[in-house]
Amino acid sequence: MKIVLLESLAISQELLDQYIQPLKAAGHTFESYEREDDLSLQIERAKDADILIIANMPLKGQVIENCRNLKLIDVAFTGVDHVDLEAAKKQRIAVSNASGYSNDSVAELTLCMMLSLLRNVPQVDERCRAGKTKDGLVGSELRGKTVGIIGTGAIGTRVGELCRAFGCKTIAYNGFSNKLSTQEMEYMPLEEMLCQSDIVTLHCPVTEQSKNIINKASISAMKDGAILINAARGPVVDSQALADALKSGKLAGAGIDVFEKEPPLDTEHPLLHAPNTIVTPHVAFATEESMKKRARIVFENIDQWLAGNQINRIL
Repeated sequence: MKIVLLESLAISQELLDQYIQPLKAAGHTFESYEREDDLSLQIERAKDADILIIANMPLKGQVIENCRNLKLIDVAFTGVDHVDLEAAKKQRIAVSNASGYSNDSVAELTLCMMLSLLRNVPQVDERCRAGKTKDGLVGSELRGKTVGIIGTGAIGTRVGELCRAFGCKTIAYNGFSNKLSTQEMEYMPLEEMLCQSDIVTLHCPVTEQSKNIINKASISAMKDGAILINAARGPVVDSQALADALKSGKLAGAGIDVFEKEPPLDTEHPLLHAPNTIVTPHVAFATEESMKKRARIVFENIDQWLAGNQINRIL
């Protein structure tokens, strides 16, 4: 089998070699490249591959269709909306992801954003550097807040655990699953959840149901002065509607790690100019620990698939 890695897995060469060596010893070949978004170059690199490994680089149907030997797309990411699954399905190509590798990293950045917004960390940092005081910037505590979670898979569930450790009440939208309410997590319709939440945090994939779930209408249902966190996917939020709500004071702040497109962003993006907004360039998943977990899952996907047992199956 020819295995082609189309972008870095953000691990050391030494660790990568540890995973490659057994595959080579078994007679497989392995080629690795730095990310390249030029489609013609992607096709040239991938065209003879039996197995392709990507992370969050878009993999378009045009590339997939030119890979006549391709049997497995191994996605080093949780979401797979950047892969043309219809093209993969048409060619009967298996697709696996790396679900679970970033549960803690995403959940921890989510909590970091909540705390930073509540305590005005960016603003008081700026004040301190300018030789000024905290006047007018006394913050709030996370303890006692109601946190509404949209998407209670592994990451959303972990966020709930961390919030409860801080003394929060956690509630969730019931539209993505058939989960029943428990003492820890109460499920309810979206508008009811939004109007009760001091903080709303998104942890859902992009689907027809979730696209723009946070929009002008749903924002109007939120508490005045609430905070929104998006560490899920950019298209689940209408950025302009959110920026307008922040500028008007309807919402008190936002923490945004994901956008409609991968950073770098257009410098005129509305959320880059909205008040009380922390923006990060899609970093929630990326820690030293999560990258090592991801690599382990990616190569376990290959080992299991070669043994006839596909795991982390998407297709």
